[in-house]
Amino acid sequence: MILTKSSKELYTEYTHRMQKIADIKYSAAVLQWDQETYLPAKGADFRGRQLATLSEIGHEWFVDPTLGLLLQTLDERADLQEDEKRNITLSLEDYEKQKKFSPAFVRLLSEASSRCFHAWLQARAANSFALYKDELQKLVDLKKQEAELAGYEKHPYNALLDQYEKGATVGLLDQVFNEVRVPLKEILDRIAGRPQVDDAFLRGDYPKQTQWDFGMDLIRRMGFDFEAGRQDLSEHPFTTSFNPHDVRITTRIDAHDFSHMTWSCIHETGHALYEQGLPPHYYGLPLGEFASLSIHESQSRLWENNIGRSERWWKTIYPRLQTLFPGQLGSASLEQFYKGINKVHPSLIRTEADEVSYHFHVMIRYELEKQLIQGTLSVDSIPAWWNENYKTWLGVTVPDDKRGCLQDVHWSHGSFGYFPTYSLGSFYAAQFFATAEKQVPGLDEAIGQGQTAPLLHWLRESIHRHGRRYTSEELCQQATGKPLDINYFLDYLLDKYGNIYNF
Repeated sequence: MILTKSSKELYTEYTHRMQKIADIKYSAAVLQWDQETYLPAKGADFRGRQLATLSEIGHEWFVDPTLGLLLQTLDERADLQEDEKRNITLSLEDYEKQKKFSPAFVRLLSEASSRCFHAWLQARAANSFALYKDELQKLVDLKKQEAELAGYEKHPYNALLDQYEKGATVGLLDQVFNEVRVPLKEILDRIAGRPQVDDAFLRGDYPKQTQWDFGMDLIRRMGFDFEAGRQDLSEHPFTTSFNPHDVRITTRIDAHDFSHMTWSCIHETGHALYEQGLPPHYYGLPLGEFASLSIHESQSRLWENNIGRSERWWKTIYPRLQTLFPGQLGSASLEQFYKGINKVHPSLIRTEADEVSYHFHVMIRYELEKQLIQGTLSVDSIPAWWNENYKTWLGVTVPDDKRGCLQDVHWSHGSFGYFPTYSLGSFYAAQFFATAEKQVPGLDEAIGQGQTAPLLHWLRESIHRHGRRYTSEELCQQATGKPLDINYFLDYLLDKYGNIYNF
């Protein structure tokens, strides 16, 4: 029957099927968003069941042999348009990967993730890794099984990395991190030998509601469309999207530290702007999805650091901020504020880390995950291993589990292989921003006036609108004319922090 239909008819059927699957996927995403924002504690068990059912149904529909035959048939047709062909190629690739997993296994993984997330919340509240480790162990065992089912070469962690960054391997990441580790350590050592900047004014009495209102204003300034999204509070800031017209972000607020909310708002809005910029007419299809996690992180890191920690962007915003918090910031000049928000000092928390030491946080997690999935590190050993490596690489003593190995939500979601994309994203961000500065007339002046619309337009045209059309490297080549070059990032750090610390 399929063979007798025209390519147009078959492609319409393919689109219909994929969008129904997307409906299931994003319905589950709504429940996951609610789970992390408003779900009452007693609803956790039923919510886990609901998410598992939707995950199972969505997977069953996607690995249906009828869809597989449809994709294979369309893949052999020569009369598809370029975008149609690319959607089919990517969907067939996804199909071949996903059919390795049974719906029952997908359900098991979803149920384990839900239990693990709620165990993480309880462990965070009690500041006790012991309350988390049993559920985490079950999830790690399933992720090992997932790697075996997916198949891999050389290292089981490669199978999980590929889910977030297509083509990423332990060999590639080891090479990248080895390339940046020494230069980053040299920059840290040079800064350590200089007089430290003062950031004490960032801590004090910062009322939560005033912070919230200011954060909402920042988000608007960046171009977030509140008719196509919203912000809420959660234990760990995150972004989720149900379609380009419904993108949710969250933040967290510390009434005694201005930094927590401000840069989590900027970071998550960077993610959200990417999601809002994806082409809505490709809903449910690969060209309507983000390119990769490293490209996603490039967007959040670009806004958080290249814009959000730049002196020029704060020129027009800082005077208003001083009026909101006159007692805390009234006597701090713009230059003092700029230096304070860029203070380089190894610390405990990844999401609050400066741009230089940040990547040691990522490398520690990367090494830990590799060993967990390979089986050379046990779940029970995580706190001790974590604490030892924070002392070795960052020179800090971890006082408790909450500020140590319980600080990130990622493992409770089963997101093993995600962390390396944060560093890759920072490297891409520096290259993208340097290119935008060259290609967008008057960009520097616009940012100095608090206007980021020209930058957002460049990102929409160069990154967002392409969806998954290109791999990360292909997209970088397309947008900048070069493959990824970490020297953009290192040059950016040397220029910025050389000026701040006078070295």
